Amino acid sequence: MCLSPLGGKTMNSLITMNDLTNEDIHRILTDAEKLLPVAKGHLHLPLLQGKILGNLFFEPSTRTRMSFETAMKRLGGEVVNLGAVASSSVVKGETLHDTIRMVDGYSDVIALRHPLQGAAQYASDCANVPIANAGDGAGHHPTQTMLDLFTIKQAHGRIDNLNVVLVGDLRFGRTVHSLSYALVRFGCKLTLVSPESLGLPDEIISELEAQGGELEITEQLKPQLENADVVYMTRIQKERFPDEDEYVRVAGVYKLVADDLSSVKKDMIVMHPLPRVDEISPDVDSTRHAAYFEQAFNGVVTRMALLCDMLNIPLPEKIGGEQ
Repeated sequence: MCLSPLGGKTMNSLITMNDLTNEDIHRILTDAEKLLPVAKGHLHLPLLQGKILGNLFFEPSTRTRMSFETAMKRLGGEVVNLGAVASSSVVKGETLHDTIRMVDGYSDVIALRHPLQGAAQYASDCANVPIANAGDGAGHHPTQTMLDLFTIKQAHGRIDNLNVVLVGDLRFGRTVHSLSYALVRFGCKLTLVSPESLGLPDEIISELEAQGGELEITEQLKPQLENADVVYMTRIQKERFPDEDEYVRVAGVYKLVADDLSSVKKDMIVMHPLPRVDEISPDVDSTRHAAYFEQAFNGVVTRMALLCDMLNIPLPEKIGGEQ
């Protein structure tokens, strides 16, 4: 994990996937697997007792906010929350800089979600404690990528050389931005399925290709399903569109139903960062391919491993009855 100097000290912030080497990724995924019984409440392991997480969410969140809080508490730590932005000093005009400087006096690590791209890096530059980027506008979402990689590894036993189909809002979707960078590093082929207006930004495509990424770009979903190892669906994000008419033109363009999966690989998984609207039919939920609810749970165990790493807390050699 990238070490960022500030005031003579070092801290393990996670702003983009570039802050993690491939070795870091493998190590954290291994740690997450070891922590599964703790995440499920089967074992008590208070590694973070005495530590406090500051949850600063300036945008709505269910899974990311709750899984960070659950991760911290499963490991014996405590959590302080910003709460509703409308009831905070933000409405009085307090700047992000001042909010971060104040909260880093209350906590040992901060999870930050903010509507402005680049806010997490700015916060890291201001803070004296590690910052976990929990989503910065249409920028990056690296902790989501780590739980996505964990989900893929649990299903396929590896994260390298897979056929991954990314579907939907690739323009504004920070989850696919971060995930695409990671997958290319591990030699995965990416098929990018979206309307032309919601394609992956050109600068990201250029960077992926410069890293040797194998990319296919199309507007057609169904022909890509048969050879896929992972199908990663995303919501068309109404809140990111400056023009509602533009949103209406692309809303509901991709809808995956159970019948579409009749000829896919047996071990293919369907993922989604959630929440979904109508892009995955409920009849997919009961198929062997649906992995998105397990994916959501994996946010807990992966963020447990990340919090330990960011706070430089080593895991014991053996956890519970592990051999």
